[in-house]
Amino acid sequence: MADDKVMPEIRPSGFGHHMRGVGKKSEKLKNPKSTMKRLLKYLGKRKNLLVITFSLNLLTTVSNIAGTRLNGYTVDNFIKTGDINGLFNICAVLIVIYIVCAFSTYIQNKIMISIGNETSSNIRIDLYRSIQNLPLKFFDTHSSGDLMSRLTNDVDNINNTLSQSITQFFSGIVNILGMLIAMIILSPLLTVIGLTTVPLMFLITRFLVKKTQPFFIKQQKELGELNGFIEEKISGQKVIMLFNRQDNVKKEFENINKKLTKSAIFAQGFSGVLGPVNNFINNLTYLIVAVSGAYFILSNKGITVGILLSFILYMRNFTRPVNEILNVFNTILSALAGAERVFEIMDEPKESDISHAKEVTDLQGKIVLNKVDFSYKEGKKILKNISLTAEKGQVIAIVGPTGSGKTTIINLLTRFYDIDSGEILIDGVNINHIKRNNLRKSISMVLQDTYLFSESIRENIRYGRLTATDEEVEQAAVLANAHRFIRQLPEGYDTVLSDNGSNLSHGQRQLLAIARAILSQSSILILDEATSSIDTRTEIDIQKAMLNLMKGKTCFVIAHRLSTIRSADKILIVKDGEIVETGTHDELMKRESFYSKLYNSQFKGIEI
Repeated sequence: MADDKVMPEIRPSGFGHHMRGVGKKSEKLKNPKSTMKRLLKYLGKRKNLLVITFSLNLLTTVSNIAGTRLNGYTVDNFIKTGDINGLFNICAVLIVIYIVCAFSTYIQNKIMISIGNETSSNIRIDLYRSIQNLPLKFFDTHSSGDLMSRLTNDVDNINNTLSQSITQFFSGIVNILGMLIAMIILSPLLTVIGLTTVPLMFLITRFLVKKTQPFFIKQQKELGELNGFIEEKISGQKVIMLFNRQDNVKKEFENINKKLTKSAIFAQGFSGVLGPVNNFINNLTYLIVAVSGAYFILSNKGITVGILLSFILYMRNFTRPVNEILNVFNTILSALAGAERVFEIMDEPKESDISHAKEVTDLQGKIVLNKVDFSYKEGKKILKNISLTAEKGQVIAIVGPTGSGKTTIINLLTRFYDIDSGEILIDGVNINHIKRNNLRKSISMVLQDTYLFSESIRENIRYGRLTATDEEVEQAAVLANAHRFIRQLPEGYDTVLSDNGSNLSHGQRQLLAIARAILSQSSILILDEATSSIDTRTEIDIQKAMLNLMKGKTCFVIAHRLSTIRSADKILIVKDGEIVETGTHDELMKRESFYSKLYNSQFKGIEI
């Protein structure tokens, strides 16, 4: 759009400044319980598979308990007595148990990978749908790179946690309970001794989790900042090269990258302390249990070598999942930080229609603005008491200095933004009472900065009306004077465009956008500096086609080049958010008006 859209305190052009504001937010999870509940709701969609996984967990745990006890039984009853046949038989049983454990673990891991990927896919779909329903003002205040990071990195983080960490968490709990019961049955005394160090383990873990939580949240935010920076700078690479700013961009990237690296080092560094600390506590526990068990054996307290061996193995199988669960907390924290960022977007207010909004499909195009006020920020009016009437089929030109509010009027017509006061009517119906989809289907736009998709030229034009035939697409291109240059391309209409049509000139891209608008067959047409990037000769050809295109349509034309609007039915002069003059070209030129001075300044070099 034209550059007159004044929005105080909206995202500045320097992306780094915007993201620095984000970095100052509180580095704490806002509502981890609520976020976890929402994740569990997504998991709940695969209840049957979760039940199977839980059942396999029970089978694995029972098999581990049986196998562990058989190890001790083997020592007391076969190795100690020298029973070779019994030893071979019990080894065969143990091999079967181990095979069952391995197969069961493999199946549950495979199921959880499937659940994790499907769940993250559902989250990503819901997030993308939410983004599609967000109002334009949201995109004016958020970095596209940060949104991309939430769609990719944050959702992938959730997927990895669901696929791996959740399995460890639930299987760990089942193992802990199973092994604890087995230990108590085997030796209540040794169980009490073995559990003395568990509280210490929990206290240390709790301390480290509190320390690492802010760094994991900061890491996710700064990853979004880095992605946003990369996306913005790659899109603007031409400008960077033109002004020879490669060194500046490198330094900016290095600074942002260093911040991310620092946060990641702190997060992973604190997290990495857990493993060695817990291993030390575990080894200390084994030592205490072994010494105590040896004393009981020597003192004939009813403990045998086989029982002590089984108990130590139980203890190992008890502490291992405890360690996994404690270590997994940091992974879960990281996933929760990502999930919170994802749900934050999902919870943003969406574009919505009032309950009694109408399905209107035959808008003719009479438009009335009645005493319209609007502000992007409360208390700072951009438009003040705007009133105008556009009859069906009229061409209304909007002229004024940069920042006067011309494009803002267009944004209000399309309901990209809603007015503060007053009313906008189309065919006598308040646009707030018309469903947005119906309203926008009746309006086609050609912007100053058009956007083309990485598809064929044919499909980019067909975007204006998806049901259009190839013949209709080509006819629209003929009317927009684009047919000739399209035919000169190697693949013609089947030429696939690169990123935003960068393999075409700016003027050619604009011609395709005009063809797309022609194809849409709407009753209202908006041209926002549509010919500003086209050479004079091409502009003349387009204007001839536009005269045919505009017949029967209500047209709003924003233009700085005043030669393009001389034939408009009505010209509105907007200055400082107000309509200061109105009339035809001839009427405005006859009097000493702001318009006449503006017009003469373009063609006679008169200063205003």
